Amino acid sequence: MSYFDLLLKKIENKEAKICVVGLGYVGLPLAVAFAKAGYFVYGFDTNAKRIRRLKSAQPYISDVNPKEVLNLINKNKFFPANNEKILKDADVIIICVPTPLRKVKTPDVSYIILAAKTIKKYLRAPQLIILESTSYPKTTREILLPILKKSKLEEEKDFFVCFSPERVNPGDKKFPLTKITKIVGGLSKKSTNLAKNLYQKIIPAVFCVSCPEVAETAKLLENTFRLVNIALVNEFAIFANKLKIDIWEVIEAAKTKPFGFMPFYPGPGLGGHCIPVDPLYLSWKAKRIGFKTKMIDLASYINQFMPNYIVQRIKNALVRKKLDLEDAKILIIGVTYKKDVKDLRESPALEIIELLDKKCKRVDFFDPLISYLKINNINKKGINLAATSLKNYDCVVIVTDHSKLDYQFIKKHSKFIFDTRNVYKKDYPNIMRL
Repeated sequence: MSYFDLLLKKIENKEAKICVVGLGYVGLPLAVAFAKAGYFVYGFDTNAKRIRRLKSAQPYISDVNPKEVLNLINKNKFFPANNEKILKDADVIIICVPTPLRKVKTPDVSYIILAAKTIKKYLRAPQLIILESTSYPKTTREILLPILKKSKLEEEKDFFVCFSPERVNPGDKKFPLTKITKIVGGLSKKSTNLAKNLYQKIIPAVFCVSCPEVAETAKLLENTFRLVNIALVNEFAIFANKLKIDIWEVIEAAKTKPFGFMPFYPGPGLGGHCIPVDPLYLSWKAKRIGFKTKMIDLASYINQFMPNYIVQRIKNALVRKKLDLEDAKILIIGVTYKKDVKDLRESPALEIIELLDKKCKRVDFFDPLISYLKINNINKKGINLAATSLKNYDCVVIVTDHSKLDYQFIKKHSKFIFDTRNVYKKDYPNIMRL
């Protein structure tokens, strides 16, 4: 029996042991899904604190119930550890490590390289290696594969390599991981077939493509589509404000068209890993081959401008109230990058706070999910959202519209509100909307 047939049989019979490398917003839900489907799953993460939290059922990631994780651990279906030696026992290794941007906006694939080098030390026949971390086209072929080949084993014969982009949308109850079509693209047809059969055990719809490059680029196209359309509507919001037109009403009117239009909404800027970061991987790769992605670069510029625009709108509004920004006390409500998700990655609220800190008398924050901010140049404790405290601020800025917030209470006790998320649906004497 060939290594391919042996591994395929183990996957089909759920005898294959799976190791998920990186137990973050992508890796942990994936590991739990496979464990619940009947596979034995290792979880490898270099962060020992994460492992301790998982084993003690502490709240960790909003999309995963910590008690469910502990139950899988106790049933010997899930084994999280920070010992890399568990890799040698895995038949399938799925890489879900971060791929951030460096300060100079170039891709940082160091986590992928480190994961690949660690896997190479324990690589054996047969194993299926899947990369899920978002990166630029040809990362799988030009970064991951050469490192694994240093083991002297042969791809397609001894081990198999595939790229399958993560599509996790944190906090999304309608489309959890198991309800989102999975794209798989292997370096060989055998690799694609193995990955397809594996993912079909937890995700009904699996779409196979011809190679990793197609899968890598498809992921970047998805997020670039959102980046460009959000930039477009942000620019429309700035334009509409100058004409004193309600952009929110404009969008409601436009979306009555049953074809050719999809509603996107303006906001204080982009956050999270995917939309503000992933398209810049494509832009970087394009420059390497002598091509300039004009639309991506312009869209990134517009979205990155929004925190500055928010601060300028606050300043202008206070001037109309005969108050200088330098003398103002500002409260930021909501600092996570996304509604109801405890995640600060690339959150525009952080930049808004930093900008205001340089210009205002005082800047505070409240977020029901975050009690303390110690990040970048910010070191602040969240306030108690009481009637007496709200009245102390010259401007309350709603940056992230968490469901748990009592917006009528905020409205009742605030002098002035800048609503960047259209929470209040219309302007009031003490409310200004984006």
